Amino acid sequence: MSIFLTENDRVIVQGMTGSEGRKHTRRMLCAGTKVVAGVNPRKAGTAVAFDVAPLGPGAESLGVTAGTVEVPVHGTVAEARAATGAEVSVVFVPPAFAKDAVVEAVDAGMRLIVIITEGIPVADATWARAYAAEHGAQIIGPNCPGIISPAKSNVGITPPDITGPGPIGLVSKSGTLTYQLMHEMRDLGFTTCIGIGGDPVIGTTHIDALAAFEADPDTELVVMIGEIGGDAEERAAAYIQSSMTKPVVAYVAGFTAPEGKTMGHAGAIISSGSGTAKEKVAAFEAAGIPVARETSEIPMLLKKQLEAKR
Repeated sequence: MSIFLTENDRVIVQGMTGSEGRKHTRRMLCAGTKVVAGVNPRKAGTAVAFDVAPLGPGAESLGVTAGTVEVPVHGTVAEARAATGAEVSVVFVPPAFAKDAVVEAVDAGMRLIVIITEGIPVADATWARAYAAEHGAQIIGPNCPGIISPAKSNVGITPPDITGPGPIGLVSKSGTLTYQLMHEMRDLGFTTCIGIGGDPVIGTTHIDALAAFEADPDTELVVMIGEIGGDAEERAAAYIQSSMTKPVVAYVAGFTAPEGKTMGHAGAIISSGSGTAKEKVAAFEAAGIPVARETSEIPMLLKKQLEAKR
């Protein structure tokens, strides 16, 4: 199985006609994702043609063949959902319009909304997250690579040809480290990989993903990638210790970051005595969770955990 996203999910792309939306819609289609509609009020009633070919493990079994696929464009998310039955949306709109795009998706009844857009104002992200939660919709992001269940579906910008399906679940704040770990563990494969984003305000958290992986029968062990700033990793460590039976391996990005500096993500800000890599590692180790000091150590720790489990 997988978490949050399966091969049966139909996907709407908000911002599909823009350059980034168009580029990544094509890659999603090549991976076998069921992209069924785009949304742009100014181009409603048109269609966008994509040249596709199988890309990544499982694409051919999902029905991808070389050729042209036309995806219709609707004026609103509600119209797109009514026409297609889709319950998943991915957002590629500029930051100033992201809040309205999320509200529109929530009001249309989208179950899962993946926000790729970066640079969304914190106030807008906070409001959108609360609005989605009030209406029972799940947000992944913003400022994230999205979610991929290899050989099933890919929503976002994660390259679909890195690895295939397998027993590992991956949740990460960092998109780049998501791709790197997928590559380093490609011989084992993954049930689902989620880049949750590193902004101060995000939808799906480490703990949300950990709980879903714990409940997924096909996920045997989990990799969690955190980074400096905030206390999300400390809270996740406490959750793992109290609520998880599956092995977890952790990594914290930002060991060399100076105090008081923003490192990469807007959420990766540390102040004196708070949010440092050292503190986060200490929290994981106190909970009995193996922590890799270098990303190259993660495959070794994972294989050791997997061998012990089996």
